[in-house]
Amino acid sequence: MTKQEFSQYIRENILILDGATGSNLQREGMPSGVCPELWIAEHPALLQKLQQAYVEAGSKVVYAPTFGANRIKLSEYGLSRKVRELNSALVRISKEAVGDQAWVAGDMTMTGQLPAPLGLLTAAEMIGAYREQAETLVEAGVDLIVIETMMNLQEMRAALIGVKEACDLPVMATMSFGGNGRTLYGTDPVTAVEVLQSLGADAVGINCSAGPDKMLPVLEKMAAVAKVPLIAKPNAGLPKLGADGKTVYDMEKEPFAEYMEQLIDAGAAAVGGCCGTDPSYIRAVAKVAAE
Repeated sequence: MTKQEFSQYIRENILILDGATGSNLQREGMPSGVCPELWIAEHPALLQKLQQAYVEAGSKVVYAPTFGANRIKLSEYGLSRKVRELNSALVRISKEAVGDQAWVAGDMTMTGQLPAPLGLLTAAEMIGAYREQAETLVEAGVDLIVIETMMNLQEMRAALIGVKEACDLPVMATMSFGGNGRTLYGTDPVTAVEVLQSLGADAVGINCSAGPDKMLPVLEKMAAVAKVPLIAKPNAGLPKLGADGKTVYDMEKEPFAEYMEQLIDAGAAAVGGCCGTDPSYIRAVAKVAAE
């Protein structure tokens, strides 16, 4: 997909993204403590069933489960040499799942280590790791790149630079904001938008965080300065422990979709779900987006 194709589509349509991957696969048996990317590569049928359900629900973009498949994050599992192998396999699995019914986004996130001066990770190391992953995603045939769930603007900047050095595909960039309206490292929504769009992101916004109701004030601040399309991909409310000891989220699909409609009215041009959402949530969102 070219940047022009992406821009034209999102100008003319609300872009329906997918919902959660990890929380759904955990319900299907993915254990805690494993490398999610490796586990998914070894259990492809479960991912493909989920992604096919998202497409049937209305998703135009599904995220390949390459979330933490950069060499720095993979090193936590002794898999730093598996960057190319894992990214290639996971993109292939996703492309086989959706065929020509949806676009496949290469998904990227934090390295799991703190950048200097808070930590030891240099800007060059971060950019290099993200560039390596982006190059592999492009070779595997993704249609666009998503950088998501970022909390440190410095690291997000490094990821965007790495992607830009690797390719000219459309890039969506989303950060996570807390209840105080700032990221964990203190970035406010206006600064985030201004920096990310100046670096060439084709769409910017928010993912994960809390529910769509908590996301609305943040998105409204973004909309005041955004020159690119905005993204809203919230959790299904707030997490809590269920009676069986498993994490559950406190917002059902109907109120979720109602709040997503408010986010669309506030300027969100790309919408989906994060932790706790499933294909039924995306179906509900797609319905309100079409109204």
